[in-house]
Amino acid sequence: MSTSTIEIGVLPPNAQKILDPNGPAPLKAMAAKGLAPGLKPGETLAVICSLSLGTDAHSEVARKTLQALPLPLLNGALAGDVQSGVLDVIGPIYAKDVNLAEKILRHASLLAETVVTMAGVCSEFVSELIATNEELLLKNVRIIEKLYLNKNTRMSTADRILELAVRNGVDCPGIPAFEQAKRAIEGELIAEPSEEPNFDDTQFTDAQKLAKALVLSDDEDTHVLDPETGKEMIVEKARPLHAIWADLRPPHKIRLLTLGSVKTTDDDGNETEHSFDMKAIRMLGVRDPNPLVATAALKAPGMSDSEVVRIAGMRNVSEDVLREIANSKEWTRVYQVKFNLCANPRTPFGHSSKFIMHLRDNDLKTVSKSKDVPGAVQTAAKQQLLRKGKGK
Repeated sequence: MSTSTIEIGVLPPNAQKILDPNGPAPLKAMAAKGLAPGLKPGETLAVICSLSLGTDAHSEVARKTLQALPLPLLNGALAGDVQSGVLDVIGPIYAKDVNLAEKILRHASLLAETVVTMAGVCSEFVSELIATNEELLLKNVRIIEKLYLNKNTRMSTADRILELAVRNGVDCPGIPAFEQAKRAIEGELIAEPSEEPNFDDTQFTDAQKLAKALVLSDDEDTHVLDPETGKEMIVEKARPLHAIWADLRPPHKIRLLTLGSVKTTDDDGNETEHSFDMKAIRMLGVRDPNPLVATAALKAPGMSDSEVVRIAGMRNVSEDVLREIANSKEWTRVYQVKFNLCANPRTPFGHSSKFIMHLRDNDLKTVSKSKDVPGAVQTAAKQQLLRKGKGK
């Protein structure tokens, strides 16, 4: 839905007649299809866009018309004066067309908010165009956020705009795990813009494809425990993804973790999140040896309570991950998370001890007798049992 208005009063009388709520229905029906005799291209486009913002049957026809406007009409309109509201309507629709998007992006009437919307849905090459305007990006941080989260944006371009934000002290709260991404990009070699995707871009795209193709059920993981050695082993179907994941640079792992879902906006401005099954990436992420990547995985879109329950019980995740879980009021509302943190020997005592008082009697007895947990945790569990009159 357009975020700015289309001024009907500045249009010629015949256009105003079409847009008059009490105007002739047959004339409105023709205009919705792009048939408006006597109007210039820019005026015709303004009429169609205005009709598309309505709620009647003509609006639906106009929205379909906007999806496939004749090229001469679009080029003719964009070559002259076009209202900002019109650009706001057509910008997202033609954000994947390099030639038309470039004309929209260079138009004098363009508003920054239109660029924000386009940045979230544009094609790879259009994202390159948007990313070159550093002044605009720094003035409108949401453009950086939308480009970064756009799966079509090259990894090298995402690196450049993230580094631009960090270098200029600009925060991007719309990027999940921005703090981790900001720290990970520090000291990284940032590639210069290029006409063709570089190695990092190709590698990242390959990783995306493998991640989306690897579907794990609720009770599946990327690793299994070897009963003989007691160590985790990567499952066979996750090996190709694990191999490319291991080669990715930390900033690239963090961005891949953020692309677990995309948001689309319907004609009424309602946002819908479409999630990909990126559980495999999240489970690889929390095990990553780099604590920035591991904690970023917890902020990844789609992270579920059941996954956090599993992670809280893992013996091979870093203390940073367990500390992040323990500090989350949302996740520690889940009883099994609290128990797993207490039973996990890697959980810092300062965190596991505060959950001891919330455990059920049977679980307190389990922890108090466990040889896996530190002695301090055992003692705390025994003391809690004594306070409840259940200890010996």
